[in-house]
Amino acid sequence: MLYTLLITGVLLFLVWLLLRHLDKSYFLLAGAKRIQTIDGSPLESKVAVLPGNSIFGNNLDVLNMTPSRLFRFTRDAYAKSKGRNYVWYFLWAPMLNVTRAEDVEEIFQSTKLITKNVVYELLKPFLGEGLLISTDQKWHFRRKLLTPAFHFNVLQNFLEIFKEESLKLVQRLEQSLHIDLPLSHVIPQFTLNNVCETALGIKLDDMAEGDKYREAIHALESVMVERVCNPLLYFQPYFYFKGSYEKHVKHLKIAHDFSSHIIERKRQQFKAGAPAVDECGRKQRYAMLDTLLAAEAAGQIDHQGICDEVNTFMFEGYDTTSTCLTFTLLMLALHGNVQQRCVQELHESLAAADMELSVFDYNQLEYLECVIKESLRLFPPVPFLGRQCTEQSIVNGLILPKNAQINIHVFDIMRDPRHFPNPSSFEPERFLPQNTVERHPFAFVPFSAGQRNCIGQKFAILEMKVLLVAVLRNFKLLPVTRLEDIIMEYGIVLRSQQSVQLRLERRV
Repeated sequence: MLYTLLITGVLLFLVWLLLRHLDKSYFLLAGAKRIQTIDGSPLESKVAVLPGNSIFGNNLDVLNMTPSRLFRFTRDAYAKSKGRNYVWYFLWAPMLNVTRAEDVEEIFQSTKLITKNVVYELLKPFLGEGLLISTDQKWHFRRKLLTPAFHFNVLQNFLEIFKEESLKLVQRLEQSLHIDLPLSHVIPQFTLNNVCETALGIKLDDMAEGDKYREAIHALESVMVERVCNPLLYFQPYFYFKGSYEKHVKHLKIAHDFSSHIIERKRQQFKAGAPAVDECGRKQRYAMLDTLLAAEAAGQIDHQGICDEVNTFMFEGYDTTSTCLTFTLLMLALHGNVQQRCVQELHESLAAADMELSVFDYNQLEYLECVIKESLRLFPPVPFLGRQCTEQSIVNGLILPKNAQINIHVFDIMRDPRHFPNPSSFEPERFLPQNTVERHPFAFVPFSAGQRNCIGQKFAILEMKVLLVAVLRNFKLLPVTRLEDIIMEYGIVLRSQQSVQLRLERRV
């Protein structure tokens, strides 16, 4: 009996020693390998290590959170870290959360840290291996292929589309004077019409499937948000039985059928060598799809690759631009002095009518661009970016194990008081040339930075300028929604829980 107890005691002691040794390299109860420091100093001396709500690391912290609670949870984490980068431990992998411009620079400039993290896997059924998600050689080739589609000369063609859609929006807004207008009823349609005609070369309003497609996009996003807010739904079997799987499949088919139908129609025109014309017999403008079809004819891309890129550009260019425009219009309504300065700039810089303005004319609107940038700083449509270590990596003095996740918190980086004093204040003057000279180059990154920066950022800025010029020339914006009433939500994009509203008066 004594011998048995002695052996048991020795075995337990050896197991304890083994676990203690393993605990130096692994967070055992979280199921993740630990992040180490190059110089061997405690991790807490480099970053904040935020404890979870249970002994299992941070695995249960976000379970069943709503989008608004997820936003608040992330803001609380930043507050607890006191402006430092911080670490979470989740199942199978640690997560480094980067909130400082100085530290994100190394990540953005890395030639190895270009693989997106696990959150982007939720988008794969919809976007496939498009430019947003693909990596390595496929990403490099597609990026090189599509870059000419955003050349200055092509933007000139896009400009005509933006102006036509802005004119239609102004005519619609004329019917909504002196009432509380929810911007969600008008802005998303404007941006989706723009992106469809520029990416696909078709007018969405001219097609019966247009409304169904818009509904499908919204439904797919709602499912994505549901999965982001419940880590268990990342796992396909659980999503199949407990998530909105049938809704996901139904609307995924609608979205894919829509884009495939348009691609096939354009492909037949391309093969026939006939000039593409619309329903009224007018020659169609150049679209990004033309570049992809030429690459298909040269054997450089297949049908699925074209679908992936078209769906990616539509998704990235539709909701993100809509979000930015919504918050920019809100801030103009709330800050009458800023709105008046923009109107004064329009009077001084633009003599021609809207339909006669060139890209050069819009580029002269320096203060309006400052307003857009300040809105992007306060309300970045993409509030965080993700990377994954495909091998053990050294980042800012830290040793990140293979499969470690990196979250780049764009929202927090652009509200750092060291780079933006009074960070919650709306001050477009921050972006006047004389005020940006000494600012850290990675302090303002709404379009990401480095190799994987947004290919369509000039497209987006021009699109927003065209709409804002049209609106400000015709209407005075008055506030209805107040900032203190807004409940922010984290999803695929940053959004408000309630629809942002304002009032319009005809500008005299």
